[in-house]
Amino acid sequence: MTEHDIDSPVESTVGAKGAAAPAEFASETVYLNTASIGLPPRRSIVALEAALRDWQAGRASPLDYDGPLAVARSAYASLVGVDASAVAAGSQASVFAGLVAAGLPDGSEVLVVPGEFTSIVFPFLAQAGRGVIVREVPLERLADAITPSTALVSVAAVQSADGSVADLDALCSAAAATGARVLLDTTQAAGWLPVDAGRFAYTVCSGYKWLLAPRGTCFFTVQPNLADPPVPNNAGWYAGARPWESIYGSPLRLATDARRYDVSPVWHSWVGQAPALELLNEVGRDRLQAHAVGLANRFRAAVGLPDGNSAIVSLATPTDMSPRLDEAGIVASRRAGRLRLSFHINNTGADADRAAEVLAGHVHP
Repeated sequence: MTEHDIDSPVESTVGAKGAAAPAEFASETVYLNTASIGLPPRRSIVALEAALRDWQAGRASPLDYDGPLAVARSAYASLVGVDASAVAAGSQASVFAGLVAAGLPDGSEVLVVPGEFTSIVFPFLAQAGRGVIVREVPLERLADAITPSTALVSVAAVQSADGSVADLDALCSAAAATGARVLLDTTQAAGWLPVDAGRFAYTVCSGYKWLLAPRGTCFFTVQPNLADPPVPNNAGWYAGARPWESIYGSPLRLATDARRYDVSPVWHSWVGQAPALELLNEVGRDRLQAHAVGLANRFRAAVGLPDGNSAIVSLATPTDMSPRLDEAGIVASRRAGRLRLSFHINNTGADADRAAEVLAGHVHP
């Protein structure tokens, strides 16, 4: 632990269990790009290496992968405050958004945010042939734009392009007042922002960013008391009440809970996902938020910007800063024409300070 990390909420919490959180990571860079792809913790690499050795040696069995997926489902449910029976597992956010889109009545109105990540927009635009209308509303006016004619709001809790955080309380209140449903994409939120998934009709979350998984894991939650839940159009053998007894033939025998929306799993991705979620739950979502936002604000203060409420910092730069960042060993990304930095459990105060040192005098809000 460095002098910059003495009061780090993440380190003090995990450290009490015998190991500081950064000890789980082995980045050789100042890695500030979790919003693009999260770094795997050591425990995920250990689990994956063991699984790959078993596969190579001919010792692997398809049933072996049910265990990690069950652990991941339960751990994700804990992270977002729902029962595991409300969580479906798949591999892509757009697949689950497509289920919701296909279930909308003809002529439905759907609200989205301009510049939203297309995985939760395209599935609704694709319904235009049945009269589904997609209306764009700025994020800050989204709740006010919900009317009794609005069937669904499809929005990210945290915007991918710039890290803007939606007013989830206002969104819930407006939806409840009008009867609209909300599909909340938590891909850029769960893992650092406390989100109670049970407040929303549906949530979807890809795991390869803030949940630190290999690409190929995704979670979908459905409120258990929903009057007319989506038809499980993608149902396959893994959506069965007893998956290994539903691999051949009729009749339809799906799970009675959210597992009916499960998609056949990308096995090794779940092997890596389960330990990563266990780490995040060990730290706790409030401390994850305090750590990530604290580091983001530490950086912001150092470059002369006001505090924000997001783990993602979006910056305008007068020139392309990529060569300067590369030379300094800092990994970030560009989205919507701006520099995007993201701070997570793998980062320390030294990372924020180094980024500020390199970028000071070269950024604008």
